[in-house]
Amino acid sequence: MKSRKLMLILPLFLLVLSLVIAPAFAQSPVIKIGILGPFTGPAASVGQEQLNWAKLAVADFNEATGWSVELVEADTQLDPAIAVTASESLIADADVYGVVGPAGSQEVSAVAQMFADASLAHISGSATDPALTAEGNTTFFRTVPTDAVQGPSDANFIYNVLGLTKLFVIDDQSSYAVGLADQAEEAFIAAGGEIIGRESVQQDDGDFSSLVTLIDASGAEAIFFPGQIASQGALIARQIVEQGSDLIFVGADGMQNVDDFITGSAGATEGAYVSSFAPDVRGVATSADIMNRYIEQYDDNFTSFGPPTYAATLVVLEAVQRAADSGNLSREAVRDEVAATNQELSVLGIPIAFDENGDVLGASFYMFQVVGDAFVLVPSGPEMMPEATPEATEEG
Repeated sequence: MKSRKLMLILPLFLLVLSLVIAPAFAQSPVIKIGILGPFTGPAASVGQEQLNWAKLAVADFNEATGWSVELVEADTQLDPAIAVTASESLIADADVYGVVGPAGSQEVSAVAQMFADASLAHISGSATDPALTAEGNTTFFRTVPTDAVQGPSDANFIYNVLGLTKLFVIDDQSSYAVGLADQAEEAFIAAGGEIIGRESVQQDDGDFSSLVTLIDASGAEAIFFPGQIASQGALIARQIVEQGSDLIFVGADGMQNVDDFITGSAGATEGAYVSSFAPDVRGVATSADIMNRYIEQYDDNFTSFGPPTYAATLVVLEAVQRAADSGNLSREAVRDEVAATNQELSVLGIPIAFDENGDVLGASFYMFQVVGDAFVLVPSGPEMMPEATPEATEEG
């Protein structure tokens, strides 16, 4: 809206005129959206990637509309207690009309009621615990599918595609990892496989050698570890190699981190498999322009964590725009506009709309394998094939 820029530089009579032309902006001199993420701490590389994609989305929106929306950063360190404090600061800022995040399921669980009480919509690009949208919260949305899809997808891939029948499961005691491990276990057994054992670790553990020894002696063929700290997966992989084991490592989306999982393993994760809630946008032709701008401004070392956050950020921004255009720029109106989102095409190569619970419609999980210094999409059999592969979405 050009009138908003004029408000800053023209005389008073033009300021009054601009407020008449765009009455929505009379309610607040500043339009802000927030982002909650682990910008420091053990998952900082993921948080920084998400933050950079959110910055790009805001810049793209501002350039396209002439607006000057501000992005307010609130660091959570992937800690629910810190997320509560960070959320309080965003909620207290009356100029914040929507929020992207938090990143982790345990964080969303800790702050969801606060956002509901404030009628402030928040959209995660990575929180996948099914319970988050099963509790009737009208302000939480996500641009990624849930672990009710990821767990069975991982289990079916291990059993049907890799042909492995004996699995050892590890969780890191987070609500995300425990729930995903439970889902995978159930599906793996249903497919005909055997769960050889299950162990829990802590997110600050720094040695898994005895655990690897135990698993190698158990008769398991593969480890499934849906942890949130990718460096821990890299350490497990290194200790598998150090012990001369032929265990196959399979991780979930928390492992999709080039620096921490691939580079940090010094080659030990070569051949490992990782599931992800989003495609590699490098294969989505309609997103080439966005991807190239991201690479120019940041770097080409990104994973599938970033683009869903770009998508979530645009959902919030467009909801704010529709609410303002209707003359009712309020948190409640933005929340309602988010729920009514109906994008024909997103950066992920799929449409974005939400069901009555806030879950994105039609999203799928994808399997990647570590090849060299990259995660490479795995063409899977019919029983594992995503509903929409990147190649199939080029036409939207």
